[in-house]
Amino acid sequence: MDARMTADFLLFEGFCLDRCGGRLFRQDERGVFEPLLIGSRALEVLGVLVERRGDLVGKGELMDAVWPGMAIGDNNLAVQISTLRRILDCGRSEGSCIRTVTGRGYRFVASVTQRPKGGDASDATGGARSSAMTAPIPGDGEIKEPTRKRRLWRGIPARLIALAGTGFAVATDHRWFGGNAVAPRLSIVVLPFANLSGDAEQQYFADGITEDLTTDLSRIAGMFVISGNTAFTYRNRPVDTKQIGRELGVRYVLEGSVRRAGGATRINAQLIDVETDAHLWAERFERDTADLFALQNEVTSRIAVALGSELVIAAAARPTDDPDALDYILRGRAVMSNPLSPDNYAEAIGLFERALAVDPRSTDALSWLAIAIARRVLDQMSDTPAADIAIVEGLVVRALAVSPRSPIAHFAKGDLLCALRRFAEAIPEYEIVLSSDRNSAHALAVIGRLKISTGMIDEAIPLVEQAIRLSPRDPYISVWYYWIAEAHLLQSRTDEAIFWLEKARNANPELSYVHVYLASAYALKGESEYAAAELAEAHRLVGDDRYASIAGVKAYGYWVPKVNALAETTLLAGLRTAGVPEV
Repeated sequence: MDARMTADFLLFEGFCLDRCGGRLFRQDERGVFEPLLIGSRALEVLGVLVERRGDLVGKGELMDAVWPGMAIGDNNLAVQISTLRRILDCGRSEGSCIRTVTGRGYRFVASVTQRPKGGDASDATGGARSSAMTAPIPGDGEIKEPTRKRRLWRGIPARLIALAGTGFAVATDHRWFGGNAVAPRLSIVVLPFANLSGDAEQQYFADGITEDLTTDLSRIAGMFVISGNTAFTYRNRPVDTKQIGRELGVRYVLEGSVRRAGGATRINAQLIDVETDAHLWAERFERDTADLFALQNEVTSRIAVALGSELVIAAAARPTDDPDALDYILRGRAVMSNPLSPDNYAEAIGLFERALAVDPRSTDALSWLAIAIARRVLDQMSDTPAADIAIVEGLVVRALAVSPRSPIAHFAKGDLLCALRRFAEAIPEYEIVLSSDRNSAHALAVIGRLKISTGMIDEAIPLVEQAIRLSPRDPYISVWYYWIAEAHLLQSRTDEAIFWLEKARNANPELSYVHVYLASAYALKGESEYAAAELAEAHRLVGDDRYASIAGVKAYGYWVPKVNALAETTLLAGLRTAGVPEV
């Protein structure tokens, strides 16, 4: 066959891909072609594979074709391939029509029939003409084809009428968006937020919340988000989440309301599982409305960050008989949402290792495994830090070789550079992450910590505080409290340091270094009994002698000379007062 097909309609095994209109149809037992909901990215992936039927199409080639110029992880491609397989392979007895060539790419193996505009169906490989699809395709005079690819929701009525008028039998029931498609694991629609203010003029604010949330959620890697144009068709309609899930082919619905009265604004949001109609998450925000734009930005960012975590946890909890790499990655990420501990790190690392065993070239598996191991080192919970760092180096090299623009791979590289104490080099890696997702609380917080390590202490606290505002219930919240305390202590603000250290200890008492800093701060305030208790707890947690001397504490210092000088008069001075010997 030709290397690239030029027909408008490509037919294969009971499916019709409308390349120009950007839609996929499935033929049912009556011969009726029902439109299916598939995201635009999945359709573009399918278009490339079907056009190159029988050829090996590399992962890089697919990603360049579907996400040109974008910095994404190859997990996005894996999600689209998984979605396509669930739809195309249903009832197929000969294996998947999209074959994986390990470490190289994918090959579409089903027989494909082309139907050029105004012509009859003919088998592209010389086979017999399809008996199910013999009607002519509409000519240029019957329908104006778009000059660019359309989104799924554009031009639906005219396109369906045109197809029906040319011999295509098209289903017209109200479920046309969803059809029989299987919803992707991470798939959601943001329904229009209700305006409860009693003032129709305030509708613009509720709509702005809806639009910004749709945009922010679409930045989450692997997330399938229904377009705002489609979501707004549900405005002022009774909400039946199960029906919406079927119609749109999503697993989750986010709904909410906005109420403004006087100078105050209240915003409610709820995440709902469409299969069970259960509320998985809910949040209320109450703020003064002096700056509506700032309020809208804060609320949408916080909801997007919270939902990113909640959706991963919900997806990981779904039972799976035959888990793939993405299942293991989601499970590992869910474990890392628990409080930091050696056991949780070990469990997460094991799950990421299983993901990598399933797909050795998965950028996400490589990157998340690298992050988990590096974080274990950085949190002083590794028994073999040098060996762990060597493993992380290899994983990062592999991840960036597969996907040089992947934000998660650059995050892993940043963590590696932190573990190697190359702090100035690490900052640009996290900035790459922020350029892809402005709501990355972890990137913001780590940059704040690196400001301390590189001597720019005054810039640290605002960055970490911004991360806390974005993700106030983050599993790393105790570490973030500690970083704020560290900045205060180094600048001799001992009372402020104690306040934040106690918050860090209360959030997670398993962090040994928090107890060390508290021992120092208490000693500087003359509270020797408290200092001794904290130091004893630090020794108990680590089970070795790393905190038995000033020299041992210095070995874990992550600072430049300017900050080392400050540490001498604050942290180390307090530990000396608490009775820690020099060697």
